[in-house]
Amino acid sequence: MTLMKSWVASANDANHPFPLNNLPYGVFSVGDEDPRCGVAIGDMIFDCAAAEESDLIDLGVGSVFDVPFWNEVMELGAEKWAELRARLIEILSEGSADQDTAQDMLVAQSDASMHMPFLVSEYTDFYAGKNHAYNVGCMFRGPENALPPNWLHIPIGYNGRASSVVVSGTEIRRPWGQLKSPDHDKPAFLPSRRFDIELEMGAIVGTASDGPITVQEADDNIFGYVLLNDWSARDIQAWEYQPLGPFQAKATATTISPWIVTKAALSPFRCDTPAREVELLDHLKDCGPMLYDIELEVTMQPQGGTESTIARTNYKEMYYSAAQQLAHHTTSGCPMNTGDLLGSGTISGATKESRGSLLELSWGGKEPMTLPTGETRSFIDDNDTLTLKGAAKGDGYTIGFGDCVGKVLPALDDPYKR
Repeated sequence: MTLMKSWVASANDANHPFPLNNLPYGVFSVGDEDPRCGVAIGDMIFDCAAAEESDLIDLGVGSVFDVPFWNEVMELGAEKWAELRARLIEILSEGSADQDTAQDMLVAQSDASMHMPFLVSEYTDFYAGKNHAYNVGCMFRGPENALPPNWLHIPIGYNGRASSVVVSGTEIRRPWGQLKSPDHDKPAFLPSRRFDIELEMGAIVGTASDGPITVQEADDNIFGYVLLNDWSARDIQAWEYQPLGPFQAKATATTISPWIVTKAALSPFRCDTPAREVELLDHLKDCGPMLYDIELEVTMQPQGGTESTIARTNYKEMYYSAAQQLAHHTTSGCPMNTGDLLGSGTISGATKESRGSLLELSWGGKEPMTLPTGETRSFIDDNDTLTLKGAAKGDGYTIGFGDCVGKVLPALDDPYKR
């Protein structure tokens, strides 16, 4: 596939993240106006609520853009998803008969504020990147026991907090928690000293299910993808995680990028999961290419300092696809809802510069990174800004997600002060 031309000139730049080939979905507002659904096209946003009100968009099911979230569209299912995308392409394509009407429904992205693009029903985070799992296992258990016995057989995950999922740009307050240093007999209640990120992708469930579904059905049920930062307090995690795994260490916040990139936009970039070391059971076996070739990057910027790249990797490094994760989630009969969010797990490559967390980049704090300012980091300092970036590169076009940004604020002096 090559670049699809739009009458929105900025969308025709080969390096712009939002060409006509993309058309990601978000929620925006301008000034004091109410948030509403929109589609990114070049450096503009096409107002879907306005288009529906004027009958420029009519999916034949009544109003779906009278609410500031995309869940109503998700619930319509794959046939209507395709119909909407086709209509948007028709409206925004070069030479469209709708240009005169539609151009009045454009808003500059520079004038807009972005909001959560969908209502998160529930949130599950996985641990499905092999390089990350191996690195972390080596740090704490040694290379001979790095991967748990079940890891090559099932995608491991835990149920997180939908209530703490926030949109890019939301500031993150360093959490307090119960910590225990190896050289202390008792724990103490203190601000986290080893606050971290995890570079992930988030898959959004569009079609609900009730009971087990196959890997192919799971893939069909996925509406789209976002960048996802699973903020992690490593010192809180180290004390609490046995025997039931992550809890408060992961509950502070999970940041997602503001635009939902659909499967249709990503379809040219599908690729296979890595070769299997052990054969998966039938209900989890691959049934076609279900990962995506998406280049990923992490940057760090100290307050008043220069933004610098600290890691580069690719979504194709995952051992399990989002479809396999979703299919596994349903095996117990667990219903899945429209708006459920699945975090991929940290996406790390095989080299040091491709590690998707500071825990790995600094090897547990033993190998601090040096920034262009001369400062060193093992974990996040107060007022550091962390940004996740992602894009798939096509033939003369780019499919981007919009940055996933979070600045870490100092811990409160007294978290219980009212």
